[in-house]
Parts: sequence; structure tokens; C-alpha cells
Amino acid sequence: MTPQTALHLYSLLWQEYSARVSYARTYQQMITAAGGTVANDHIAFRSLRVLVDTQQGQINLGIEYIGQLAEALGYVVAGEYTFPETHLYARHYRHPQQEEFDLPKLFISELIVDELPANTVQLIQQTITANQYQLAFPLNHLFTKEENLENTIQQLQKVFTRPWQPPRRSIVEQVNQVTQYGAWVLLHGYAVNHFTGYVNRQNTLEYPDIETTVLGLTNLGVPMKAEIEGNIAYGLRQTATQAVTEMVTVLDDINSAEIQIPWTYAYYEIAQRYPVEIEPGKHLLFDAFLGKNAQQLFEMTSTKSLKSEVCTSAGKQATRSVSAGEV
Repeated sequence: MTPQTALHLYSLLWQEYSARVSYARTYQQMITAAGGTVANDHIAFRSLRVLVDTQQGQINLGIEYIGQLAEALGYVVAGEYTFPETHLYARHYRHPQQEEFDLPKLFISELIVDELPANTVQLIQQTITANQYQLAFPLNHLFTKEENLENTIQQLQKVFTRPWQPPRRSIVEQVNQVTQYGAWVLLHGYAVNHFTGYVNRQNTLEYPDIETTVLGLTNLGVPMKAEIEGNIAYGLRQTATQAVTEMVTVLDDINSAEIQIPWTYAYYEIAQRYPVEIEPGKHLLFDAFLGKNAQQLFEMTSTKSLKSEVCTSAGKQATRSVSAGEV
């Protein structure tokens, strides 16, 4: 697959993501209005490290699954990160022609399901194995088919959805008490977790750094994370908008009807990179990630219980405790 294939796929994913995350559109409009450039530092995805049986055989739904698509697009593993307290592991992928074709890095994380309490493991497995998977193909097989490029990219786009049926409401809420990351994946599957505005490439005097960019977004009414993570000495500083809350589909526990409840989806991240000394007298722009920063951003989609309206698929409403996003 050519770099252009990857760029076309990311363009389609951006259209879906930015339609759901209004803050991303605000950033795009703000930078464009200032005569600047909107560039993407990286795209992040979440997953579950768990084995499932499918018609194609046993498949690991974690990094192994999404990673094969990244590698088919020409990406290589460039770093790995562990988060033992939250049972998370991540890798970032870099394309050898990143600069030439302006390709974003990919940050793919996974929840190590087997490390969770036995009851939580059972709830997750119950959800993802209750129905026939929509994993229509092993990803690497798709690239060998004799199909036109447009059709291939449309098939790739379908990967970034939820491959299992909506989870039961009680399961989402119980899993959320143990791992908000796990509850998020049960609801959203492989949907983009976030895109990242690359401050270094904004090329506008109005927003020369991450501080002025944050201030600009704040002045436009975008709710931002309170802190900027990282520091110049480590080569990377990041922050993000708050996560948007949207209505998601779950199954009612009483009659299995589809109902809608509010839950966090995604935030928009911004990042600025700095040169770091790799040997005496030699500096290079830092091109990886900082584990502590990533952990802080994982928590941007945490949820809490509150009272709100819930809409059933038939249009009826009831008031009960549901989950909604908080930072």
C-alpha cells in the first residue's frame, strides 16, 4: 500500500471524528482563519488484548489486530509503553516516509483484559462474544484482493468501528467501575480515540506555541484540560480539550431493547515537540511519546454517574442514573 492510501484513509477517519468532536472543527477553523496550517502529529486508537474465536480462527483483538493494518500501510513499531497500574500497554508506529508524505504517527494501546478481576473479565468476554463478529477478513488478506483503491479504503474504514453488538447497560457501568478504558472500548470499539494538532506546523504568528493555542481555543469557548503535560527538556508538551459526551446505544437489562445513554467519546489533543540532545552537541526533534503524558490523557475519557434522560429506540424516555463524561 502506498503512503497515499494511508492519507486517504486518515482523511475519511478525520471526517467521521471531526463530525463527532466539535472542538476539533473549532481548532481547524481557528488555525485556518489565522492563515496557518492544520497538521496531524498522531492518531490514537484503543483496543482489548483478548482472544476470540471467529470464522477466520482465533484472533487477538488488541494491538496485534490493528497493528497488522498499520504494518500493511508501511508503518513500523517505533516505541512501546507500559502502564501497569491501569493494565495498559501501548506501541507507537512511525512510517519511514513520515516527513516526505506528512504522515502522522499512530499510537495504539490495549487493555490487558486477563489482568483484571475475574468478574470484570467475564463481563467483557460476555459482551464481545455474544454475537457474530463483523471482522469480515483478516486485515492482511484485504490487501491481496484484486479490488480498486477506493473500495479497499472503504473496507479499511469499516475496521474502525465496534465489531460486536451494543453492550448491556449494566455491564458497561460495572466495567466502568474497574476500568473506564474498558467501558469505553466496549461502547466505541476501534473508533478513533483522538487526532492531534501539531503546534510546530501551525505556521502562524498568532499561535506560535502551545500556550497561545490553548488560550485561543479557550477564548473560543472550548473547554480545555487544566494542565499542559510534559516539559521542554523532555522534548514534548501535550494537552487536550475535554472529551465530548454523546448518546451511545446500549441494551436495556430488562427487555434487551436498544436505548440511548450519554457517555464520553473523544477529545482533541494538541502537541508541541522540542529538540533533545541525543549526544554531546547534537540535538534532534523528539519524535516519540512520554509515558506519563499518555497516562494523563488516557484519563480524559473517565466517567461518573449522574441523573439524566435516557431515550429508548421507540422514543420513550425514563430518568435514571447514567454515565457521562468528565475530565
